Amino acid sequence: MVDVLEVIAISFASGLLGALTGLGGASITTPVLVMLGVPVKHAIASGILSVIATSSGTSSAYLRDRVTNVRVAMFLETFAIVGGTLGAVVTVAISPRLVAVAFSGVIASSALAMKLMAGGLRTAPASQDRLSRWLGLEGEYLDPSEGRVVRYRITNALYGGIGMIGAGMVAGMLGIGAGAFKVAIHELVLRMPPKVSTTTSNLIMGMTALAGAGVYLSSGLMVMELAVPLALGTAIGSIAGSRLLLKLRDERVKLIYFAVAAIASALMLYRALFLGE
Repeated sequence: MVDVLEVIAISFASGLLGALTGLGGASITTPVLVMLGVPVKHAIASGILSVIATSSGTSSAYLRDRVTNVRVAMFLETFAIVGGTLGAVVTVAISPRLVAVAFSGVIASSALAMKLMAGGLRTAPASQDRLSRWLGLEGEYLDPSEGRVVRYRITNALYGGIGMIGAGMVAGMLGIGAGAFKVAIHELVLRMPPKVSTTTSNLIMGMTALAGAGVYLSSGLMVMELAVPLALGTAIGSIAGSRLLLKLRDERVKLIYFAVAAIASALMLYRALFLGE
């Protein structure tokens, strides 16, 4: 098993990057731990606690700064929790190689979708649909990097909710918070501004991970000697990342997102192709 101090160092860096991108620290810790010899299912099951730590560490800061949209988060997480439970059950049942392939494919495909659609992310919806308007899904926040108050409205609430069931399944299955899918759904379907998308994703992923964690704990896949230092390092790193996020321009946040997603996807694909079961 990997040394405790090594795990804390890895998870600190992962937590920082996870908070910046909305991916969640486990998107990085899981591929790295697998490359260091930790069985993929144990890495996923143990890393899911770090997703909860990332959410807890960043959400308080984002809520204080009033960037996270709590109303939107509460609506979407009801869908994501259902998917998270189902996804964890799937991982327990299938082979480690399939889990690794799924991990790589999910991260790569979501990053590709974000890249292809990047030109349309900044356009606010001209009008809200009836459900979004009835739920009051709108908000505003002060963006220090631009020196102005950003006002926005959310649209397509029902489609976003349905999409979050799938994102929740990814989160539960791969133990990564599914920030990649959640951010994509937030920005491409619901039309959230990037920073609201990232911060709201961080709040939702904690509840989704909690649903999956119960399944992994009962299955015996969660290794507490690994899970505890992962959670500790990720929590500290996520707090640092949350403080850094608002100082970065949206373009730089997106660049970091794509870089992290590409590395994580490549590592897990290598694991699936060359490291066997």
